[in-house]
Amino acid sequence: MTNITKVTDFTLIGLSNHPLTRNVLFAIFLPVYLITLMTNISILLLVFINSGLHNPMYFFLGNLAFLDTAYSSVTAPKMLFNMLTKTHSITIPACTTQIFFFIYFCSAELFLLSAMSYDRFIAICHPLHYTQIMSRRVCAYMASVIWALAFFYSLVHTLFSLRLTFCGPNTIYNFFCDLPHLFQISCTDTFINILVILIVGGILGIGAFLITFLPYIGILKTVFRIQTSEGKTKAFSTCTSHFAVVFIFYGSIIFIYFIPSTSSLLTFNRMVSVMYALVNPLLNPLIYSLRNKDLKMAFVKAFRNLKKLTT
Repeated sequence: MTNITKVTDFTLIGLSNHPLTRNVLFAIFLPVYLITLMTNISILLLVFINSGLHNPMYFFLGNLAFLDTAYSSVTAPKMLFNMLTKTHSITIPACTTQIFFFIYFCSAELFLLSAMSYDRFIAICHPLHYTQIMSRRVCAYMASVIWALAFFYSLVHTLFSLRLTFCGPNTIYNFFCDLPHLFQISCTDTFINILVILIVGGILGIGAFLITFLPYIGILKTVFRIQTSEGKTKAFSTCTSHFAVVFIFYGSIIFIYFIPSTSSLLTFNRMVSVMYALVNPLLNPLIYSLRNKDLKMAFVKAFRNLKKLTT
């Protein structure tokens, strides 16, 4: 006997049910989203047009800027729209599409952070061979693998989510669709879905985690062997931005996916979701641009050129 999906759409509770609170939140998150787009697109354009930034570090940073633009755009427009309307519904196909692209871009960023960690390891521990090891061909190959793995990972989870049926309730206590939300309201046994997450996500996630953090052991050993304080400061400065982004990203994901959602944690869960879905994409370019001299100089140069063109 075939299962029939009785629920045709879901209701996204969002961040608040109070109209005044929603208006205040709209006034906060609309500028956040617009600044996120502006800063990330600016970095992406700078990396593309500035020849001084055509090296592996900025190649990966450009990819990161694109991913931050993309996965914030998966959730923010719908959230902002719902804040201005009384109906907060989303159809099942639209919800599934949102899940696919959110997992796709988030997992791609997870793998990208691993590649950026490896890049910093080669730059600090093997500086004389850096240009040979991190050639354009190698960087392009690494980027291709990142995007392919992310597509595979997202496609697997999305296809398995299609087996879920929903008989009610249809309320999602967040501002966007994600797999844990569907598991909570599905009337289908989710054991297979959770098993797929543990196996596929475990293999790829642990691999990405190790590739991200193990290079820092070698980096720290190399930095401590540097004799001058100036050399140590320069080496640390190239890693602190990346490590800050990694810490925030992993911290948010661990809370969302590895700490059980209870009624007492629903509000805090939504706050963390805001952190990694909306705030992280804004923090990443700010962290890199404020701590990176080359990027700041490129911004100043581009601004001066733009000013000359307009005067």
